[in-house]
Amino acid sequence: MQSLLAAAARLGVFPDRIVCTGDIVAYCADARATVALIRAAGVHVVMGNCEESLGWGHADCGCGFAEGTACDRAAAQWYPYADRQLDEDDRAWMRSLPRRIDVLVGGHRFAVVHGAVDRINTFIFASVPDEELRRQIALAGCDGVIGGHCGLPFTRIVSGSVWHNCGTIGLPANDGTTRTWFSLIEPLERGLRIRNLPLDYDFASAARKMRMAGLPEGYATALETGLWPSCDVLPPAERTRRGEPLPTVETIWQPNPHVDRGNSGSFTVPCPIRAKFSDPDITAGGEPRASVHLVRLETLWFNTGTLCNLACDNCYIESSPRNDRLVYLSRAEVGEFLGEAGCLSPPPDEIGFTGGEPFMNPDILGMIEDALTAGFRALVLTNAMKPMQRLKGPLLDLGRRHGGQLTLRVSLDHYGLAGHEKLRGAATWQPTIDGLMWLCANGFAVTVAGRTIWGESEAELRAGYRSLFAALQIPIDADDPARLVLFPEMEADADVPEITERCWNILGKSPSSVMCASSRMVVKRKGAGRPVVVSCTLLPYDETFELGATLAEAARPVKLNHRHCAQFCVLGGASCSGGN
Repeated sequence: MQSLLAAAARLGVFPDRIVCTGDIVAYCADARATVALIRAAGVHVVMGNCEESLGWGHADCGCGFAEGTACDRAAAQWYPYADRQLDEDDRAWMRSLPRRIDVLVGGHRFAVVHGAVDRINTFIFASVPDEELRRQIALAGCDGVIGGHCGLPFTRIVSGSVWHNCGTIGLPANDGTTRTWFSLIEPLERGLRIRNLPLDYDFASAARKMRMAGLPEGYATALETGLWPSCDVLPPAERTRRGEPLPTVETIWQPNPHVDRGNSGSFTVPCPIRAKFSDPDITAGGEPRASVHLVRLETLWFNTGTLCNLACDNCYIESSPRNDRLVYLSRAEVGEFLGEAGCLSPPPDEIGFTGGEPFMNPDILGMIEDALTAGFRALVLTNAMKPMQRLKGPLLDLGRRHGGQLTLRVSLDHYGLAGHEKLRGAATWQPTIDGLMWLCANGFAVTVAGRTIWGESEAELRAGYRSLFAALQIPIDADDPARLVLFPEMEADADVPEITERCWNILGKSPSSVMCASSRMVVKRKGAGRPVVVSCTLLPYDETFELGATLAEAARPVKLNHRHCAQFCVLGGASCSGGN
C-alpha cells in the first residue's frame, strides 16, 4: 500500500481520488497496519468479502472457495491470523464500508464493486461470456463496472459498455513476475483512457514477514515467484496463461451515446443525475419517490436466523448452512416484541416466522408457543425437511392445543422433482414431500409456496400442482392463491422502473396494497446488541430499510427505494403474509 500511494503521488493522483475494490486484509502479515494506513490516507474503499467477514465476525473469509480446495485450506490459516490482529474499531469501520461506490470520470458513471454487482464474492474473469457481463452492467445501471476479487487485471468492452478489473496490489497476477497491478482511468475528449499499470514493491520483505508470522508458505512463495499456489478458482482460459508475463495495457473506450455535435462539433454524453434507487426521496428521473405509510400492522414477521440446512440457487436472502449474517433470535427477544404487539390497538392478526429454516433455531417451539398463547395466529415458513421432522412430537402437541391457529407454509419450488431439485439441490424433493404429507395427515393447516421462474403461465403452474396434490391426496386447493402462493421472481438483470407518487394512479393501485403498509419484520444482525425492525421480509440486510428498535419507532413511512419494492410488491403484487 505504501508503494501504491507513492506511485499515485508520482502520477499526481491524491488519495481522495483513489478507490480500493476491497479485501485490503488477506494473505499477508500486516493486517492491522494496512487498515490503519488506508484509513489515515483517506482512500475510498468498497467492502470486499474479507471486510464483510471480518467486520461481522464470520467464521471464514467468504471468498467463495470450494470446500476442501487448496485455497480453502490456506484461507483457514491466514483468516484467523488477520482476525486476531484487528480490534473492534477496525471491525466497525469495515462494517460501515459501502458495497458499491459510483464514480464519475469525464461525465461517465462507473459502479465500483468487489466481486459482481449482485454478489460480493462472485469471481468475474476476463473469460466470462459477454451475456453475463451485459447482465451485470445492466444491473448496475451505469456506463460500466470496475471490479476486483479475481486478482487478474483486464478490460472488456461489451455492447459499448465497460467491465474493468484493476487487479490487486497485494499478490502477483499469476504471471511469473513479482509485479502487482493497479489502474489509472483518465478522461479524454471522447471517452476514457484505461491503463493497467504494474507496481513494484519490496516483495522480499513482505514474504519474510509472512514466514515469520507462520502464514501459508504457498502465498509467501507466490510473492517471490509470481505464481499462485493453486489455480482452483481459475477458469480454463486463465489457467493456460499461468506464468505468462502480463503486458502494460492501455484501452481507449469511446461510448456510443446520443451525440449532438451542433455547429461547433461538440461531443456530449448524456449522464443521469443519479443512478436508480440511489436517492431515498427522488428517482433518477427527478420525480418524487413513492412512499408507503403503515396503515395497520397486520403481520409481524420474525427472521429467526439466516442459517439453513440448504443452500438453494436463487434464494431470496441467500440463506445457507454458512450464512449467519442474521443470527438466531432468542425466545426472550421475540417475547419483547410480542408484548409490544399485544398492546397495539388493534394488535396484529398474525405472527410470521421465517429464516433461513426456522426449525433450526433452538428456541423456535417456544416462540411459536408464546405467539399462539398470546392469541395471535402463527405462520411458519419451512422446507419441511429434517429440522422440522425431528420435532414432530412437540409440533403435534402444539397442533392439538392450538388447532387452526397454527399454519405451516411448505416451500415446494415446482410441482416436479426436477424443477424443485434444480433450485434446492439433489435429494431434497422426497424429504419435503414426506414432511408435507405428514403435516397434512396430522391435521395441520398447510399452505405451499412455489416459484414462477420456470417460464410457465400461472394457469400451467397451478394445474401442475393440482395434479400433484391429487396424486398425493394432499387437501390443498391449487387454485386458491392463499393456499398455493406463487411468488413473482426478482430478475437481477431486469431494468426495473422506480415507483413515483404518480405511479399509483397510472397503475390503478393503492399504497395500502403494498406489503409494508401492513407488515414489519424483526431481525438481529450478527454482532448487534439487540434486534431491530425492518420494513419487510425481502430487505433484511439493507440498513437503509431499518426503521427502529421498537414497533412504535418502525411505524414510520417506507420509501420505495429498492428494486424489490417495484418488482416484487408493486408490479408483482406479492405479499408474504398468510392471508385469510
